[in-house]
Amino acid sequence: MTEANTPAPPASAENGWFGHPRQLARLFTTEMWERFGFYGMRALLTLYLTKHFLFSDTTTNGLYGGFAALVYLTPLVGGLIADRILGSKRSVKYGAIMMSLGYFVLCFGGETARPHADIAGQRYDVIAENTVDRPTSTGLEKRYIVDQGQKLLIKGNADGSVALLAPDGQVARTVAGKDFVTGGTRSSTFVLLMLIGLSLVAVGNGFFKPNLATVVGELYAPGDRRRDAGFTIFYMGINLGSLFSQLLCPFLADAVGWWAGFLLAAIGMAVAWMLIQFDGGRLAGYGEPPATPAARKAPLVYIGGIVAVGAVLLLFQNLLDAKPVEAGSSLLAYVLALPLLGKILFASFLVGVPVILVYAWRTGNRAEFEMMVAAMILTTFNTVFWTLFEQAGSSLTLFADRNTDLSIFGLFSISAGQTQFFNALFIVALAPLLTILWGKLAARGLEPSIPVKFGVALAGVGAGFLFLVWGAQFAGDDFKVSIWWLVGLYLIHSLAELCISPVGMSMITKLSLARIVGLMMGVWYLSIAMAQYVAGIVAQVASVQTVGGEVTNLKLSLDTYTGVFTVIGWIAVGIGVVLLALAPVLRRLMHGVR
Repeated sequence: MTEANTPAPPASAENGWFGHPRQLARLFTTEMWERFGFYGMRALLTLYLTKHFLFSDTTTNGLYGGFAALVYLTPLVGGLIADRILGSKRSVKYGAIMMSLGYFVLCFGGETARPHADIAGQRYDVIAENTVDRPTSTGLEKRYIVDQGQKLLIKGNADGSVALLAPDGQVARTVAGKDFVTGGTRSSTFVLLMLIGLSLVAVGNGFFKPNLATVVGELYAPGDRRRDAGFTIFYMGINLGSLFSQLLCPFLADAVGWWAGFLLAAIGMAVAWMLIQFDGGRLAGYGEPPATPAARKAPLVYIGGIVAVGAVLLLFQNLLDAKPVEAGSSLLAYVLALPLLGKILFASFLVGVPVILVYAWRTGNRAEFEMMVAAMILTTFNTVFWTLFEQAGSSLTLFADRNTDLSIFGLFSISAGQTQFFNALFIVALAPLLTILWGKLAARGLEPSIPVKFGVALAGVGAGFLFLVWGAQFAGDDFKVSIWWLVGLYLIHSLAELCISPVGMSMITKLSLARIVGLMMGVWYLSIAMAQYVAGIVAQVASVQTVGGEVTNLKLSLDTYTGVFTVIGWIAVGIGVVLLALAPVLRRLMHGVR
């Protein structure tokens, strides 16, 4: 039997799985089920916050952006802990338990929050009719207030004001937008449970995400040419898991209730844990704890993980309590008003990048320094890409719910949460084709360089938004756009993703100084974490006022979304063009790295 701290020999291809070690099949399936749980939860989260808890768009998008940022930030610590103390396999098990528990806690949302409206400082209860506490709106929802015994229908106007309509349809009162403030009265206990659930997922993800891939790497000996293909197969599990969960979890949430969608996510995560916990000895010797005295501190790590959940909970609470900055405020006022998580992310990135470059300049030769400069420039452009791409879980999901006709050829309709599955579908379908294309171009010496691929990706993510904006001019009288325009956006975004995502981390390992490649990989993840946070800020700009979780003026909603999408679309195209123009300079700085 292999010692706990003795690595197993690299697996042989004999009696393997499609020419790869047999253990890859179990790791592939584990990753698939873990992503099943995560993306199933992600498909519901924004809708859950706006429709069940009745948070405003601004609060929802800020909380979603903070959660997504922590999902990429916590693996920096989780990977270090696995290397020094727990080992990859135990880290994966611990993370899987925490994430499954987190999804399970999200099942307990309590009763729907009670909507209210403050008009010129006076509070009114909002009466909701034809409303079901589910992800998908029916279009029949009505919101009223009772003023002096009269039931008045709430209707938003194009100029942002609110009309209160009497039963005969006449305008009884018009309220300026700034004097009409909506909200929800919600149970602090169930809000706390929701935040604890998100905290468990964020911390558990930190233990799980970086370490399962480490076990995959241990299956191959140094120089084994199967390694890249093995990781390609492994990462296909991500998209297969997300593909099915983004259909099934929203379906259950609509058919049964929110709790059923989150419970399915929890079950998927539990299956991932069982595949590692009960491996029948197949993974013995892989991902074991290091043979150092530090490995004895494992119990302290488990306790520390629970403490970390509390710390993340405080960060989420700080996000909820954040106050918006008044228009026209100074940059300093804006920075000071950032939630604590925002301050941490921006400070880490703005300080870390220059410090690492100074280190490279002082310790490396000129070529190494220039390669590091190229890596940092591309990392910064990568941040811009993910900031816009990650609108999928926030503003684009809300757009799908409010301003998209979700009918498929008039035969059936899907829900807003299910629209996120198109990205995974296109990645699964197009990744092999693009891999073949790059191979054929490389054989002819025509494969685009890394900066060109990054530039195309940035221009592509912008083009996707502009394609949707173009389609908005064909919206019907109900101010809803055909779903196929949204599908087109996801097709363009998926092609853009395939131009940047597979080569990003590889680029970091090739351009970084060997002695700080781990630190540079941390900067790469930090850049994506910051992108997720800024994506929440961008989504906040596209916020639309809702009453009881529903928009009262769909024209105003459509105009708001298309206005924001137009701006960020052209900005992304412009930045992509700039990067394409800089590509020859960056190629020289990269000194032949492709």
